[in-house]
Amino acid sequence: MNLVNLESVSHAYGPKPLLSDVSLGVEAGERIGVVGRNGGGKTTLLSVIAGAVRPDKGRVTHNRGLRVGFLSQQDTLDAGAAVREIVLGERAEHEWAGDQGVREILANLIGDLDLDARAGDLSGGERRRTALARLLIDDHDLIMLDEPTNHLDIEAIAWLAGHLAARKSALVAVTHDRWFLDAVSSRTWEVVDGRVERYEGGYAAYVLAKAERARIAQAAEERRQNLMRKEIAWLRRGPPARTSKPKFRIEAAQALIANEPPPRETVELMKFAAARLGKTVYDLEDVTLHAGGPDNGPLVLDDLTWQFGPGDRIGLIGVNGSGKSSVLRLLAGTVVPDSGRVIKGKTVRLAHLSQELTELDPARRVLETVEEVRKYLQVGKREWTASQLLERLGFRGEAQWKVVGDLSGGERRRLQLLRLLMDDPNVLLLDEPTNDLDIETLNELEDLLDAWPGTLVLVSHDRYFLERVTDRCVALLGDGKLSLLPGGVDEYLERRAAGTALTARVGTSANSTIAQTPNAAAASGGGAGTSTPDEANGGLSGLSAKEERELRKELNRLERQLDKLSDQESRLHAAMADAASDYEKLGSLDAQLREITTQKDTIEAEWLEVADRLGD
Repeated sequence: MNLVNLESVSHAYGPKPLLSDVSLGVEAGERIGVVGRNGGGKTTLLSVIAGAVRPDKGRVTHNRGLRVGFLSQQDTLDAGAAVREIVLGERAEHEWAGDQGVREILANLIGDLDLDARAGDLSGGERRRTALARLLIDDHDLIMLDEPTNHLDIEAIAWLAGHLAARKSALVAVTHDRWFLDAVSSRTWEVVDGRVERYEGGYAAYVLAKAERARIAQAAEERRQNLMRKEIAWLRRGPPARTSKPKFRIEAAQALIANEPPPRETVELMKFAAARLGKTVYDLEDVTLHAGGPDNGPLVLDDLTWQFGPGDRIGLIGVNGSGKSSVLRLLAGTVVPDSGRVIKGKTVRLAHLSQELTELDPARRVLETVEEVRKYLQVGKREWTASQLLERLGFRGEAQWKVVGDLSGGERRRLQLLRLLMDDPNVLLLDEPTNDLDIETLNELEDLLDAWPGTLVLVSHDRYFLERVTDRCVALLGDGKLSLLPGGVDEYLERRAAGTALTARVGTSANSTIAQTPNAAAASGGGAGTSTPDEANGGLSGLSAKEERELRKELNRLERQLDKLSDQESRLHAAMADAASDYEKLGSLDAQLREITTQKDTIEAEWLEVADRLGD
């Protein structure tokens, strides 16, 4: 049964048609991911389906009594309303506090917010999470989400995917997060040139199906090109012959020429040669760093010694606020450590892409902004001008004379990337490079980075992109260290779920009535991990500042011991696999493994006891 039907729907903004004669339906329980280029009509399609926009032509019908939940990219929160009022409405505290599902949503999306805070005082990301929490708490027949993963970290995205998978509502989601698409959708719609192309399956199935369609289309195009060449040759056999040809054949040949498709509008990223790196890239020696300066703000690094080598491709993971951007700024030299040294290699040519778009002068023209870095670039045997490179990046004709302040977020992001890459770096620090980029541009960027030979440190909540372009992941887990994750993002989520990661979004205000335990953020629709209101307020109320510091130190010590035992455990497992035919050695290794397991159990019990005293 269809919940919504679109019949011959067309809609345009200005001269550009975004939807042209589109007919489709959304069935009950169906899960649809929507993809397409930025500005191609994805948001318009969602708005038309939800009834928020009335199409220029065609008809949209909803089932009677249909309950639609729509998360748009622009929130409409009342600046004077409290978070509690926005999200929970008139629900009594005992009513929502006793509802496990509501507590789970609150803990995983707004567990760090004071429920009495005013919406006008929240950041853009906090407002976004508040709007999403409000939507998910209510019951809907159809949930429509426009970029729901924006401002969510990796574990919150994993939780949201699991939560949506467990709901019975139909789902239509626009997102550039390909991992999320695969996790939540069973069908994919691609909005392209005013059409909506439909594919079965999530993102991976869509890519395969689209490649097969492209193969078939290419074969058809080759046949058409051959026919066109024959017809053109026939037409050019001289004026006398041409006058004697049947008129319908001349018209057919002219139609073939007229239908020649325009050049494909793609964003092409150049593969720039990286300057040679020496043996030293970055060496961190006994570095201590707080996010807000010496002894100010959260502790990010605590007496850390670490080395970033030539060719390293590292993904840096952690919850929002754990200090990932601070680590990149430390490497970039824009912040200095509280103590310790950061040794930078003499051959390092650094490029740092931050989250801030204010680095671009909003008053300058696009072409001028690129020419500030370099006017010409030698690539292989050919010299390219800044204008030619901009054209290859999608800035064609008059677009090069746009004022930077008038560019969209995605255009400014592309402009930043071009400026960085033109400077021929051999070390890239990328802080959320996928923000505002559509899937096609993400694919191009991944291809570029695949072949790029320098050192890369990447911060990204886009799990697909992170796993695609890096070789290993490290995490900031709240203990002041960089923890290596051999199992990648999956291991990080498992450690968070098991409570062996210290960082957690916890409501710090005395007025807040929700909190989050270490495993709550990684819950995948399965429930636990949230605390009751009494537990949330109990927390650290009985501890002095000195006692809390001592307990934190003890927690860090136990965490380090657990890490060492886990490493020993992994080595023993590998040794046992190598000694599969040596029963005597296997017996010895098994005894060692049991001893380590016993030690881990003991230390984990101590860790939980200390964490319980801290209220973590």
